[in-house]
Amino acid sequence: MDEQVRVGLIGAGLWAERAHAPGLAEHPGVHFTSVWARRRDAADTMAKAYCIEPADSPAELFDQVDAVAFAVPPAVQAELALRAVAAGKHVILEKPIAATVDEAKRLAGAIADAGVVSLVSLVRRFAQETKDWLADLHATGGWVGGNAQWMSGALLSEDYSGSAWRHESGALLDVGPHVIDLMDAALGTITDVLGASRGQRDLWHFILGHETGATSTITISLRMPLRPTVVDFSVYGDNGYRTLPGRETPSDQAFTVLLDDFVAMVHSGTTSHPCDAQRGLHLQRIIEDIARETEKPPGPE
Repeated sequence: MDEQVRVGLIGAGLWAERAHAPGLAEHPGVHFTSVWARRRDAADTMAKAYCIEPADSPAELFDQVDAVAFAVPPAVQAELALRAVAAGKHVILEKPIAATVDEAKRLAGAIADAGVVSLVSLVRRFAQETKDWLADLHATGGWVGGNAQWMSGALLSEDYSGSAWRHESGALLDVGPHVIDLMDAALGTITDVLGASRGQRDLWHFILGHETGATSTITISLRMPLRPTVVDFSVYGDNGYRTLPGRETPSDQAFTVLLDDFVAMVHSGTTSHPCDAQRGLHLQRIIEDIARETEKPPGPE
């Protein structure tokens, strides 16, 4: 392994604690250097657990690292990631990469201009079963439609009771990027939102049009009292019906593969990746179109 990439973490909440911090600490190509959070007590607790230094400010953290991983709400991430990129730091971004398309444009543009590495934590894309499924679909071709469901009771639990942005935006901003990304990767670039609705229990339904002529239907919710979580993806067409295998690769292992790619990109100077900030911007545009569609008044009877 080449010299380790020094990575600092912005955020010390539940997801940072469960995913980012252990992933960064355990990866052989990463030197987990420091952490900063808006709640200093949370940063101190995490720093003590991993024998690292809590930073007094984002700027202090930037001075200590080569790259920054983010585990904060979208609007906060967009602002702080711009500052990190301006300081020449590579970035690992949570999804969605911002709260609005305008913010996402500024961030993706700044990353491109700075020539730094970016990856978005679309962790399902880094699981081997997903890679194999997509490779098979692309090799076979002839797919005309797809459907997906991602439903859980995550927002009914205490775990996310303090996550204001999740409760306000619901499943569309949280799991929406994962689902949209996978359907886009499976059936071709999404070009149109053909219809969308948001009902009780944060139940979203939307129909997407793809540049290939295929269409897909997606249902998501984080307020359904379901155990275990329902996650189903399938496509169909000239060559039958293909379903994405279940979560054979745990999220922590998929995050490790993401870090493998990230470290390799930093060392090689490669800045383009299927899950980079430009991908995040594409997903942000689709998310905004879906949200706008649900706000349209009903048509004439």
